[in-house]
Amino acid sequence: MIREQKENSPELKTFIRDHKDLFWYIKEEAKERISLEFLIETILNYGTLNDVKKMFELIGFKKTAEIFFKQSSRERNSYLPKVKNYFTLYFNRHAQRNTSTITS
Repeated sequence: MIREQKENSPELKTFIRDHKDLFWYIKEEAKERISLEFLIETILNYGTLNDVKKMFELIGFKKTAEIFFKQSSRERNSYLPKVKNYFTLYFNRHAQRNTSTITS
């Protein structure tokens, strides 16, 4: 959930602060350090359409799709079944991806 990574950009920190209610169970001082993987998973599962659009702008559509496919291909993942199905179909249609780099 919270991994040591490069510091999130100021724009991502602002985005996280604006959506802090989605991360209610994370200590306030740790929220801005959440991983991109956790941010994407949370916004796709619980965010609004506008939240998803803004996240695409901040992280990038292709990078979001890559992270989603990497996470959702794991046997155990935290995506809600309907969310996983929807974004699998959505990204397959709209994101160019190299399937040889994605492991099942």
